[in-house]
Amino acid sequence: MFFKKYRPVLLLVLFCTACNKKENQLQQVMALQQMNDLATVEYVVTKIIKANDNKTWYKIGDRKILMTCKATLTAGIDLSKITSNQVNIEGKNITLTLPHSKMIAVNIKPEDIVEEYEQVDVLRQTFTGEERNALAIQAENQINASIAELGILQTAETNAALFVNNFLHRLGFEKIIIRFDTITPTKN
Repeated sequence: MFFKKYRPVLLLVLFCTACNKKENQLQQVMALQQMNDLATVEYVVTKIIKANDNKTWYKIGDRKILMTCKATLTAGIDLSKITSNQVNIEGKNITLTLPHSKMIAVNIKPEDIVEEYEQVDVLRQTFTGEERNALAIQAENQINASIAELGILQTAETNAALFVNNFLHRLGFEKIIIRFDTITPTKN
């Protein structure tokens, strides 16, 4: 008699408890947003810069330079872009869609641009600071152009998925599916 009379109330309490648990789980998952840019991979790349203008017909003598340029490339994902629409929780199962990886930083320190060799004939002037800077800019552009070939963005996504998978596992989820947004990533 007691259960018959209060059955609707008990069902409402159970339903509200389940809703609160799901909302609490969602809030815990959405805490990932606070990490913003999650750097998951860092590459150090060395680019060799070689230049000469020996083929110039109106200049007498040779002029050659060899420089190295070391760059630190950091990639990861922007977790602040996760929305609640990208999270699907069903009990202990979760499906989470992450944004694609992006380059977070390309860092070339001035001290990492080193002249390895320079040969200048007597009738020629040495390479000017402006010419050296132009060569360093050319190296930076070539490094940026080679990012896709290096596979750094794919490695960043693999590492990010591993990190997020471990994070969600610690929250108590058992079946975890991590996907990446279907929108093609843009270069930064």
